[in-house]
Amino acid sequence: MAGFVLIHGSWHGGWCFDPVAEILRARGHTVVAPTLPGMGGTAQEMAAVTLGGWGEFAAQHCRDLKAQGIGPVVLAGHSRGGLVVSTAAERDPAAMDALVYICAMMLPNGMSRAQFKELEGPNPAFDGIIRKVHGGIATEIDSANAAPVFAQISPPDLVAAAMARLMAEPHAPQAELISVTPERWGRLPRTYVECTQDRTIPIDSQRNMIARSPGATVVTLEADHSPYLSKPLELADALEAAIPL
Repeated sequence: MAGFVLIHGSWHGGWCFDPVAEILRARGHTVVAPTLPGMGGTAQEMAAVTLGGWGEFAAQHCRDLKAQGIGPVVLAGHSRGGLVVSTAAERDPAAMDALVYICAMMLPNGMSRAQFKELEGPNPAFDGIIRKVHGGIATEIDSANAAPVFAQISPPDLVAAAMARLMAEPHAPQAELISVTPERWGRLPRTYVECTQDRTIPIDSQRNMIARSPGATVVTLEADHSPYLSKPLELADALEAAIPL
């Protein structure tokens, strides 16, 4: 049986993966879905967050599983969590055995999330629910209007519960340039789970990233930006399929 480390996206926490984690655990796998340090913290705590720090945090969770004799280890990230996955894999590719990007930021070397945002062009519905806090150190979401952007085809009760738990997000990691090399990050098998109904990172943006970082196995889900809510069984299947033989 495999181990999974699941890294959440912006404004969320590890709890967002609960439906998928339950399925994977029922199949005998070990699942760790931590909340990244600094999320929803004080201005000082969020100002201290770096993408490198988050990458090391994720890599250490992978190492911990291997130290327990659990493996192979699959490191997966949703949305902004893709930045963390790439950083962790470049830092310590021996800590994990495969990577999965779930409608996530899979950026080429030398690009930041902020730079890719400029390439994407306007997304008024998404941009309209984000507001800066703590003088721009962090952002938060207008949770009352987030559901149609994040989870428009997911079960309403699960969406309401998730939207109520959204928290402030440190901004700095999105401005940091991704550093990945073929020798480290590139040596790991990658899966990209694209979500065709995504209103946060539209499918055209996802496919742009897939084209810029070729080599990933692509799995297509008819899901919104919250496939762990809208298609948990299908997402669990995709994660399980990423386990190296």
